[in-house]
Amino acid sequence: MSKPTPAPTSPKTLRSDGIEARNRLLDAALALFAEKGFAKTSTREIALAAQINIASISYYFGDKAGLYKAVFTDPRSNPSVPPEQIDNPDHPLEWALGNLMRSFVEPLKRGDLIQQCMKLHFREMLEPTGIWQEEVDGHIKPAHDALVAALCRQLGVARPDDEIHRLAMAISGLGVMLHICTDVTNAVRPALIASDAALDIYCDRLVDYAMALTSAEAQRRAQSTRPAATKSANKAPTKKTAHPPSLSRRSTRKTTPT
Repeated sequence: MSKPTPAPTSPKTLRSDGIEARNRLLDAALALFAEKGFAKTSTREIALAAQINIASISYYFGDKAGLYKAVFTDPRSNPSVPPEQIDNPDHPLEWALGNLMRSFVEPLKRGDLIQQCMKLHFREMLEPTGIWQEEVDGHIKPAHDALVAALCRQLGVARPDDEIHRLAMAISGLGVMLHICTDVTNAVRPALIASDAALDIYCDRLVDYAMALTSAEAQRRAQSTRPAATKSANKAPTKKTAHPPSLSRRSTRKTTPT
């Protein structure tokens, strides 16, 4: 006789000490997963590094896979932007871009934590467990689609084309490169990201740059849709240079009287 399937348990409400223990496990797991990968990291190592009983992993996360997913999607280091925070007709594009860029900038205020997070992302791409595809499908693509919709509304485009998607990728790339190149920034101009205030300024500039890219695309579209006759009329006429007829040596030679 088979045993009845237990009913799913409801999410646990954590006390302050429980939240602290959970975060310690997440931080220890992030460092170890980023350094060694999912397969080569044991739950015993994680519990030892966090100085917490190994049974706490099962209590808070279910198993190692649950812990890994929680690390990968931890909003402290990997915040996601709800689509409605980007695609909202009641707010201007600048508001949407501000929400998007803050999702890239705010984690940098946590210092070394973001470096470990980026290392974990790179390792996941090299040693995939499937969690990265879940991230793309569940968070990155919806945010991209929301940005595309906001750009279409800003540019008066009925349906997104390749240029709109290219623009959205370029805008998101401004924030992505800030994460990828933090070591380069620290080597070239560390003051740019050295404090929370500096990062806030960086965020504002990223919004400015994204708005400039959008304006450039608007101008490009306006020029490409102008009638051909208007384009040709605006071109400066080419001035033709008259060349004097060439004279033969015989016609220019003086006649010597005999």
